[in-house]
Amino acid sequence: MIRPGDTLLIATRNGGKAKEFAEAFAKLGVAVKDLREVPDIPDIEETGTTFEENALIKAKTVADLTGLPVLADDSGLCVDALDGEPGVYSARYAGPGCSDADNNAKLLRELSALPELPAIDIEAPAGRRLLSAGRFVASLVLYEPATGERTTARGTIEGYIMDGERGDGGFGYDPLFYVPEDRRSMAEMSVARKNEISHRGRALRLLLDKLR
Repeated sequence: MIRPGDTLLIATRNGGKAKEFAEAFAKLGVAVKDLREVPDIPDIEETGTTFEENALIKAKTVADLTGLPVLADDSGLCVDALDGEPGVYSARYAGPGCSDADNNAKLLRELSALPELPAIDIEAPAGRRLLSAGRFVASLVLYEPATGERTTARGTIEGYIMDGERGDGGFGYDPLFYVPEDRRSMAEMSVARKNEISHRGRALRLLLDKLR
């Protein structure tokens, strides 16, 4: 089990994500660094069929290369009307090298091509129609190479996919994802509010509870 004074490597080059994890683990007395400080780590192919499998692949691969305990995450959007797609392919839904705009456009195309969409008894925001229920999912895996021990946590947030974007914050599918409890999309929320209710925030809090 990771202890105060240990150094934890986050398997990401995303500065915002690394900062979020660093602030969380500081409460446990654990120092955090990320892959920007370990430049020789190659890109890791995510061949898993679940978010947890992909997170474990990343965590174990980086831990075996560095000898450090590693935390990795994998996350995405699962849409009910599309039988859970894009799921683990969320980041590359529209193909290799695709942008967030490409992925959002493909998601709307796939939904609009369905012969029938389920009825949704939720009031939509002004000027928008709700196409399908769905959820963001995040899986975290902390892997310790010295013992082979792994600690996992999963977080979700439920919502609905709209027929067009609202808001200019966030990233990925946030502008299409409507949270009825807040009556706004993820892209319309403040960073603090999004972190409070997001799938990754919930998974991280659960992981920290397990480590305490």
